[in-house]
Amino acid sequence: MSKIQATFERLRAQRRKVLIPFITAGDPDPALTVPLMHALVEAGSDIIELGVPFSDPMADGPTVQRASERALAKGVSLRKVLGMVANFRADNNETPVVLMGYANPIEAMGVEEFAAAAFDAGVDGVLVVDYSPQESGEFAKAMQANALDPIFLLAPTSTPERVAEVAALASGYVYYVSLKGVTGSSALDVKAVTARIPELRAALGVPVGVGFGIRDAKTAGAVARAADAVVVGSRIIEEIESSTAEDVCARVRDLVIELREGIDDAMMPACAGEC
Repeated sequence: MSKIQATFERLRAQRRKVLIPFITAGDPDPALTVPLMHALVEAGSDIIELGVPFSDPMADGPTVQRASERALAKGVSLRKVLGMVANFRADNNETPVVLMGYANPIEAMGVEEFAAAAFDAGVDGVLVVDYSPQESGEFAKAMQANALDPIFLLAPTSTPERVAEVAALASGYVYYVSLKGVTGSSALDVKAVTARIPELRAALGVPVGVGFGIRDAKTAGAVARAADAVVVGSRIIEEIESSTAEDVCARVRDLVIELREGIDDAMMPACAGEC
């Protein structure tokens, strides 16, 4: 059983939902990435999605694009991101880490070399935004051969055929993009998401995490009632942008604590009368 699968099963047994924050490695500074990762865990995060900065992040909105630009300006590369994960593992070997990024850096390194290096660093899963399931058979095999979960995206526009293709390859969880558009969009239709999740879960056979457009504790809680996991990225990066190096970890921790509380409160049983 992978670390990611074990995390979902543990929280399911506790009748809780998984919180997955996203930050971009190297933003606002490479020296702050590992402290931020620890702050996320201290605040109640269950899995960390760590973005690999890329010069043309086509699925990302302006907020995450700026984070990539800041990290690239500091010289952050895929190999340096793997080094950050290894440094995080020196103090935390329990929290799953998922790398999220684009194909070019991986292909420049070589898929087999990347898979082995990611495993050695302590990565648990990999989500490559621009790998379609039709083109990912060899990639998925390489990931699974190195005990890494290949994670895929689905969207409101995904056809039953695309869902079936993802189901044949995915493990860990599937990331459901809750709206049409890029990260940071705000037109989230919680009712539409809630209606789609049971169908996806049944077809996929793995947990479904929902992201894009989740900006506060209330929305996180509403999504958590239907999804297996809640993914929050742009809102956290906005907090990073407006922070100083001295207070960024504390401010991100406080924000994620609010999100955690919103999710947990939403999963509390309703009371008839006074509780």
